[in-house]
Amino acid sequence: MKTLGMIGGVGPESTIDYYRLIIAVYRERKPDGSYPPIIINSVNLKEMVDLLEANNLPALGRRIVAELQKLSNAGADLAILTSNTPHIVFDEIARQSPLPLVSIVEAACDAAARMGLRKLGLFGSRFTMQARFYPDVFCGKAIVVVSPNAEEQAYIHDHYMRELVNGIFRQETRDDLLRIVDRMKQQDHIDGLILGGTELPLLLRDVANPNIPFLDTTRIHVSAVMDQLEI
Repeated sequence: MKTLGMIGGVGPESTIDYYRLIIAVYRERKPDGSYPPIIINSVNLKEMVDLLEANNLPALGRRIVAELQKLSNAGADLAILTSNTPHIVFDEIARQSPLPLVSIVEAACDAAARMGLRKLGLFGSRFTMQARFYPDVFCGKAIVVVSPNAEEQAYIHDHYMRELVNGIFRQETRDDLLRIVDRMKQQDHIDGLILGGTELPLLLRDVANPNIPFLDTTRIHVSAVMDQLEI
């Protein structure tokens, strides 16, 4: 069986969630008491954010490729980035990576297409909501991706970085995010929502009967990588 390499730490809470979900999904598919081989390279989130804030995407790409090389040297056979935002340089990383990569964006696009969704809202960090990597991939399957308005983006990014990334999950924040979803459903006519930050499912995963389907990118990504591990 292949060994999975994970670029973690961006952020720590979602890295833990990834690990737990990978183990759970593996045991569902192979209930023999065994576990999948996983190597985690936990990187410094602040260094990544500083490069994003400076819009130094070439340096960000080089840094991630260097961290992927560490996973390759440790014996990984394929790898994932356990965060949406670094996918802003995914194409460049994939061309230089010593390991094959499983894209969270492509996996989410495939899931949306299977569900028959045609117009999706996108929540995540400011870097993700303002970038083109989600709309560009989804347009290949005739799916439109729209971000919240500027004020809503500022709110989501602020609470994402100050709270969710640090493991703080507040009911007030959850309620505010759900109000933004309702606004986008009524005014932007979205028929689904991409949880495009891997900490967002930790706050919104257990919402009972949401008005529209939420695409839990962490779960979707885990399922896609399990398909590649030859279980």
